[in-house]
Amino acid sequence: MSSPAAAGAPLPPGSATGLTLIVPTLDSYRLLPRLVTSLQRQSWPHWRVLFIDGPSRAEHRAWLEALCHRDKRFTWQPQEPTCPGIFGAMNQGFLAAPADHWLLCWGSDDWAASPTALEEALKATRPATPGGDPPDLVVCHGRYAGPGKDGAVRLGRSTAFSSCGAYRLNLFLGSTPPHQATLIGPGARRRVDPFAAPFRLSADLDYFLRLSACADLSCRTLDLELVHMGEAGVSGQQTRRRLQEVRLAYGRAFGWLWWIPFLLRYVRRLWSRIPVLGKARMRTGQGR
Repeated sequence: MSSPAAAGAPLPPGSATGLTLIVPTLDSYRLLPRLVTSLQRQSWPHWRVLFIDGPSRAEHRAWLEALCHRDKRFTWQPQEPTCPGIFGAMNQGFLAAPADHWLLCWGSDDWAASPTALEEALKATRPATPGGDPPDLVVCHGRYAGPGKDGAVRLGRSTAFSSCGAYRLNLFLGSTPPHQATLIGPGARRRVDPFAAPFRLSADLDYFLRLSACADLSCRTLDLELVHMGEAGVSGQQTRRRLQEVRLAYGRAFGWLWWIPFLLRYVRRLWSRIPVLGKARMRTGQGR
């Protein structure tokens, strides 16, 4: 594994200069080399990774220690008992990351979609006009991936955030930013608290809905495939709880109208799983 590059591709003036990727882990060191390699190959090399590690076994901890020793851009912390679960680990990362850094939250089975993905995403963090404020969120595309019949990686459906209309309206229409493909800026971090209880599976939806209540929030969508995401996950195994949490999140945001975004969210999901219609969805930038 290589050490940090002395220099990388320059970014336009005003772009973010700091990016921290928060990666919760738990005995997942066999999955991590793909993520690590995809980052070390980035054309913009000044990112940082903070692993928040649950109660993993010694073999996993030794792997993290060795990686962090070889490449100082990687660091890790044991997960605090007061921050349980995946979103609790992300919250711990939110607090530990420098206040002026942009944040990305990935899983152990996620990886950068291309060697220029971070460079291209960070260009979108600059203000739209000279002297203006940067956006609070930069929302890109992601794509799910899993093993094919031959054991090779198979890329599946794309997940994206609709770029039509206002941010809160898009959420009401059932579209949700994929958190793995969303850069969270310092402005967003100052506006609302991070992922909240009692959400264990849909805290990202609740977070984005709470952000949407900020009248001056600025969200920029980018036609960029930023990340490939592993299809396996605990949320897919707890469908009933996830549906309950999604309903709760929409209820908190939209009151008795919760059923409209709830239904539209799953219509979009079904639509994206129909191959022909899914391709049309990808062309129009709608998703998740």
